[in-house]
Amino acid sequence: MSQFIPEPFRIHHPLELNQYLVGGEIKRWNGPVIEVNSTISSTQEGDKTYLGSIPDIDEKAGMEALHAARAAYDLGKGLWPTMRPLKRIKAMKKFTDLMLQQREEIVKLLMWEIGKSLPDAQKEFDRTIVYIHDTIEEYKNMDRDAARFHRHEGVYAQIRRGPLGVILCLGPYNYPLNEAFALLIPALMMGNTVIFKPAKYGVLLMAPLLAAFASCFPPGVVNIVFGRGRTLASPMMKSGLVDVLALIGNSTSANALQEIHPKKNRLRLVLGLEAKNPAIILPDADLDLAVSECVAGSLSFNGQRCTALKIIYVHEDIAEEFNQKFSKKVDELIFGNPWDPKVFLTPLPEVDKPDYIHGLIEDAVSHGAKILNVKGGERTSNFIWPAVLFPVDHRMRVFHEEQFGPVVPIVPFTDIHTPLDDMAESPYGQQVSVFGQDPQTLSPLVDVLVNLVCRVNLNSSCQRGPDMYPFTGRKDSAVATLSVHDALRSFSIRTFVASKDNEYNNQILKSILDERGSNFLHTDYLL
Repeated sequence: MSQFIPEPFRIHHPLELNQYLVGGEIKRWNGPVIEVNSTISSTQEGDKTYLGSIPDIDEKAGMEALHAARAAYDLGKGLWPTMRPLKRIKAMKKFTDLMLQQREEIVKLLMWEIGKSLPDAQKEFDRTIVYIHDTIEEYKNMDRDAARFHRHEGVYAQIRRGPLGVILCLGPYNYPLNEAFALLIPALMMGNTVIFKPAKYGVLLMAPLLAAFASCFPPGVVNIVFGRGRTLASPMMKSGLVDVLALIGNSTSANALQEIHPKKNRLRLVLGLEAKNPAIILPDADLDLAVSECVAGSLSFNGQRCTALKIIYVHEDIAEEFNQKFSKKVDELIFGNPWDPKVFLTPLPEVDKPDYIHGLIEDAVSHGAKILNVKGGERTSNFIWPAVLFPVDHRMRVFHEEQFGPVVPIVPFTDIHTPLDDMAESPYGQQVSVFGQDPQTLSPLVDVLVNLVCRVNLNSSCQRGPDMYPFTGRKDSAVATLSVHDALRSFSIRTFVASKDNEYNNQILKSILDERGSNFLHTDYLL
């Protein structure tokens, strides 16, 4: 792998982040720090690259952030939750404009911190900007729909959606900007206040945005802390002062945090968790299409996506041909640094991930699977080449575990009930990809699959987008739904003002509306 680093992507000076955002103030941290290193080497010797450091904030400072968010919400009386919608929109637009100025720096940090290729890093940033704009437009649509009055059984009502309170937002490392903001932005748009702790990896990219958050939102509305989840998130949850846990990560962390909250009946959850998305290759599938989609679906960003294809079921009649074509395509993938031209596979950000993937491969081989591709399992210090494993069965760890990395298990089947029964018994239920062309075969299959997962992809790999479509899962894969529209609903609750239809009440309502004295009760039409 070439060590040449183009000038725009070089790390000239480590980013020593000694700041955090609490109560509208960017505070200086003088305590312990956590080193941030990249597994990507900037030298011929192959040493890791020191990127900088982040504050290892203690419990006291973390709780200060929680209390700042509580004060800003002020039991629903705060400036932000009672603000007129147009003013919230203006604040969000101002933030977006400032965020755009940091595109180059954030894209560079995405490459170095988590090994995301240049096109994918640019796409993540640009997609996040589009997501914010779409969220603003959808918020306008919701407000327009709510501007009218309903009348039933002699009672007038204006029904809107109101905030839930204080949100603890914990983002993932694989999409540290986009998926974190898919929680953060709709939560803010609906009038909630937020404490945000970035993931272990992909954390430095928040540094260029601290000033923007501080200048665009009222004090305490957005609080950003850095450090360890056990030190920061656990005490916040134990306090009972968190109204909503918004987390994209694993169910172990989500369950542990829920468990210590003293008022579980009041705790709202917005969770994106694990998945073991299968592909099902039917005998009449277009094999070239299936191979192309399954390679991209299983190995884009090295398979480090919850929407990745984590297991492939292929009918025995076509298994040999599919396996040959798939293995050849995997070995032809280009491995390199994120900025290298046409790179597909990049260094893994987690230093222990190659060992974990190697363990899955060894376990599968010990139970009878073979590595089909020539390069499968080849290792460097920061990477392991994707191994195509066949035949995989229930005895193997890779059949059950969400690998979240570059290994592809393939399971042969003759009866369609084999993958269907496995999916029904699986603790996960996010998506599935089905490859075939006979409508008489696909029609009843679709009718079953939609009850096992929340998205059925026909002749295409699993994915999250477009963001206007629902993103959720059954069983252990998710709680609540994240789309541009659904996320606004997930971070809010229906609330309304009602009055009996009589001259006394109607005159009062008319005066409130004419004088525009209420930010909630109004008939403004947002353009």
